[in-house]
Amino acid sequence: MAVRRLPASRSPLKAKPLRNPGQSLDEEIQRILDDKALMWLMAVMFAVAMSGMEWWRWYRASPPTPILISAVALIVLSVGVPRLLSLRRQIIRLKLGRDGEKAVGQYLEALRERGCRVFHDLVGQGFNVDHVIIGQRGIYAVETKTISKPPGKDPKVVFDGTRLLVHGRSLDRDPVSQSKGQANWLRELLAETTGRPYKVKPVIVFPGWYVESSASGQPDAPWVLSPKALPAFIDNEPLVLSEEAVRLAAYHLSRHIRTTA
Repeated sequence: MAVRRLPASRSPLKAKPLRNPGQSLDEEIQRILDDKALMWLMAVMFAVAMSGMEWWRWYRASPPTPILISAVALIVLSVGVPRLLSLRRQIIRLKLGRDGEKAVGQYLEALRERGCRVFHDLVGQGFNVDHVIIGQRGIYAVETKTISKPPGKDPKVVFDGTRLLVHGRSLDRDPVSQSKGQANWLRELLAETTGRPYKVKPVIVFPGWYVESSASGQPDAPWVLSPKALPAFIDNEPLVLSEEAVRLAAYHLSRHIRTTA
């Protein structure tokens, strides 16, 4: 009897979807769970199970070897538990950053009503731009910094145009240099893909923090502010791009995202 072959199926989607806020952090969390945490979790569970089984055999008067098995379990536990605790702390930090990016991303969706194009999680070589806003009042590369607040009096972020302090301390990675580097990368990407020069403004937002900035008179300094202040800052900017220039930049950026995702 002849075997009837089904026709090959294909996806109805013509292009890959754009990325979501915090997608890189979601992927990193999943990678840690799959590649690191699962292995150590299984090792710890196996060691505990084997040790428990041997002690049960000893309790039932079967020929046991609980000391040997317990020694092996102790070695696995002494290595595995600290690794799991370290991975847990890492995942907690990643989830905090992811949730911050999602919150900011959802808030930026309101800018679409102003005619802006909003993109999320633009991946570069070893880094990502959390959010990109393209509108007639300019192009903005937005870096989200979601940082836990210390207990006690409500702290603040202070920026003087060069130095950025969070509750009186500098961050391990300089957000100012980071945001400028991301804006320059985006500017070069748009110049390469569109053939036109576009200016890109670096922006750093701190969800849930009070931000005090004295850099308003420094055009080369990034904006450092809370997410809710960003639309007002953009509205105060002059119109610098035509609608055609906005469409061109948005088209090539979405195309880049889909081809590199």
